[in-house]
Amino acid sequence: MASEQTLVASAASDDPQQGLRAVRALRELADRLETLQVERARSLGWSWERIADALGVSKQAVHKKFGRRI
Repeated sequence: MASEQTLVASAASDDPQQGLRAVRALRELADRLETLQVERARSLGWSWERIADALGVSKQAVHKKFGRRI
């Protein structure tokens, strides 16, 4: 995977093909990091409500997204 700096530079590219590919890669990275941190929070005893608050979403949204995985 490209470095974070390369992805950020690519996302700001004048070439839409390069920019959109970088946006996709950044989205995939963010999704993996979110899952990792939600798993970590749950293992530390955080409630779904506390996780949702930290992510700026509803408790129902975070539970729907992660409830069956974790």
